[in-house]
Amino acid sequence: MSAESRAPDARSGDGDAGETGRRAGPAPDTAAPDDVERLARVALGRILEPGDRVAGAWLRTYGPVDLLRRLREGDENLPGAGKQRLRGLRQRAAQRPGPHQDLATAAAVGARFVCPGDREWPAQLDDLGEARPVGLWVRGGADLRMWALRSVAVVGSRACTEYGAHMAATLSAELAERGWIVVSGGAYGVDGAAHRGALASGGATVAVLAGGVDVLYPRGHLRLLERIAEQGLLLCELPPGEHPTAYRFIQRNRVIAALTRGTVVVEAAHRSGALVTARRAQRLGRHTIGLPGPVTSRYSGGVHQLLRGEATLITDASEVIELVGEMGELAPERRGPVLPRDLLAWPAAQVLDALPAGRPASVADIAHAAGTTSDGAVARLYELQSLGFVERHGDDWQLTRHAMVSISGAGAEWRQEAFGRPDDPP
Repeated sequence: MSAESRAPDARSGDGDAGETGRRAGPAPDTAAPDDVERLARVALGRILEPGDRVAGAWLRTYGPVDLLRRLREGDENLPGAGKQRLRGLRQRAAQRPGPHQDLATAAAVGARFVCPGDREWPAQLDDLGEARPVGLWVRGGADLRMWALRSVAVVGSRACTEYGAHMAATLSAELAERGWIVVSGGAYGVDGAAHRGALASGGATVAVLAGGVDVLYPRGHLRLLERIAEQGLLLCELPPGEHPTAYRFIQRNRVIAALTRGTVVVEAAHRSGALVTARRAQRLGRHTIGLPGPVTSRYSGGVHQLLRGEATLITDASEVIELVGEMGELAPERRGPVLPRDLLAWPAAQVLDALPAGRPASVADIAHAAGTTSDGAVARLYELQSLGFVERHGDDWQLTRHAMVSISGAGAEWRQEAFGRPDDPP
């Protein structure tokens, strides 16, 4: 039986949760206390704006049922709110639709209401303290709490470059292939590329919206968001029918930051909303991660500013997972290709480096250039001959064609770093 059908005020038509709040003593047998609280939270979701810390303090002090009663009845003051603000909140509290209708509207699009105390509630959202959501509307079949345990936010500029879109999609696809949930905001640019990358790899993704779960915005992402609802999850704090505003977009970012184990900023200008998400993640003790871009691009300026602070630079998904994953999930060591000459012992490498390119040299000249004796040079030359690096021409020695290719590809840089002197002239 649903919470809606068990609620004591279901017979009152619209389902006024405030009726329940005015009852003294224990709730009647027809309603479990969790159902009463759930209806009160649904109702409060229409009255309070996301991220309102003053309202969050009221909620902590009075609980959802008593707070709703205080807002509906209007006969008591609330600390931290002036008369004008309370008047506005009480006007909202008197408006319809009520909680039952919101639950029914959400159910019609396959959504449900999840609130603190539910098994599906992600406990990491509690880190937001008094800015914690009153509840979340969740659309999709997956378990939100389980998905959030292994999730990474990938965010960035709406007006991203081709580089930003490519890297967001590639990074998200690699994360999804490794079993990580990609969380973003469903917006144009980096957000959309991140969602598409995860979906294209057959992985999972979550879009956190700034409006109602039945109001898919932006409209240009209608099909993408519908696909996310089918394969992943859509989340929002706002009740059904509500539309995004600039304030709600900013507050949506705190949910993305708190829900995930780390936030990756792919591209962001200095005033990008993605930086808000990253800084929220920093304050919450989550990993803040940046993907560098061209220093000539203003769309990477905000990311580079983060990287000069406490953010960690990454270049691919394995480096993200090394930060946010379990112990032992290490990124592979980054280095150039190992050349045969890299495996030589130091005395042999000195002699090899002493041979000029393109012409033979005497043992005496080679020994002098290598800083060793003639006998020592001969011993190393025969060692190098067995490995295919040098060949003998009468009393002289010369680099083989194989060794010349190695030198032309990487030898100049190797010589400079090792000995601090330029190549011998040809």
